Amino acid sequence: MHTRLLPPDGSKVSEIGFGAWAIGGQWGPQSDDVSLQALHAAIDRGVNFIDTAEGYGNGHSEMLIAKVLKDRSEPVFVATKTPPSPGPWPPSPYCRWQDRYSAAYLRDNIHQRLTNLAVERIDLLQLHTWTRGWNDDPQPLLVLRQLRDEGKINLIGVSTPEHDQDCVVQLMRNGLVDVVQVIFNLFNQDAAAQILPVAAETGTGVIVRVALDEGSLAGKYSGDHVFPEDDFRSQYFAGDRMQRTADRVAEIRADMDALGLSDDYSMADVALKFALSRPEVSTVVAGMRTVKQVEQNTRTSQLRDLPDEAITRLRRHNWRRGIWYGGK
Repeated sequence: MHTRLLPPDGSKVSEIGFGAWAIGGQWGPQSDDVSLQALHAAIDRGVNFIDTAEGYGNGHSEMLIAKVLKDRSEPVFVATKTPPSPGPWPPSPYCRWQDRYSAAYLRDNIHQRLTNLAVERIDLLQLHTWTRGWNDDPQPLLVLRQLRDEGKINLIGVSTPEHDQDCVVQLMRNGLVDVVQVIFNLFNQDAAAQILPVAAETGTGVIVRVALDEGSLAGKYSGDHVFPEDDFRSQYFAGDRMQRTADRVAEIRADMDALGLSDDYSMADVALKFALSRPEVSTVVAGMRTVKQVEQNTRTSQLRDLPDEAITRLRRHNWRRGIWYGGK
């Protein structure tokens, strides 16, 4: 497993990170024993970066991680997230930070994150979403600075709202965040316009999420695939979205064949390598819920980087989906 530096403190993190949403819930049935096996297998294969959140099973994911790390001697970097208090997701322009991320709320929530993870200091605490409406009065981030000064947090981050990722650019330029977590994949390449260049300019760490577009870019779902109701992807791919996505995936597969990549790379490999092609990216978080998925996702690090010709051609799959969750 190759490692990369995570600015600004230069921690060495595995370039493939363990995405711990599915082991917390919302992706269909999941056995804790299987989750624990997957976590151990990932660490065995060199993964030392784990991304979790309160929202991943109301802290269940965090507690499973704590259980595994108690039995391991290897240093593992754990990033978790605090969601805003109940209200619109992502916060609307009319939401007040006082109602969603008050100082008292943040302190109580972060105390729970520390408790669930069984640690005295969180490696990286991210606000799970944000709104541009708070950029000129970013008090929640100043509260996190106080908690960092108190030794409760090491690094401060923000996970971008899906439809206004560039709202973090001002935060980066103002030195208010150490790390940003962004969507960057073959379908959504918007981060290449501003976020990634500004990260390089400001020395901000970058974590990539949704590199496999919730599994579709692994190429394993046909257009008529139906997810169970207890799997959040039943909404993500609602209506005709699965078929439209499968059609786009077929175009990527055709490019792989034309570029001579199909013999050595799976579709998931190509998707992960595309996200890793940017030097600003420290780690790409891939969801892993079984040992098999751990083996599939971690093998990517052992493969050669994609040639420049392939990266250039694959950029054409940038898909301006618009408001994906609200309709077509």
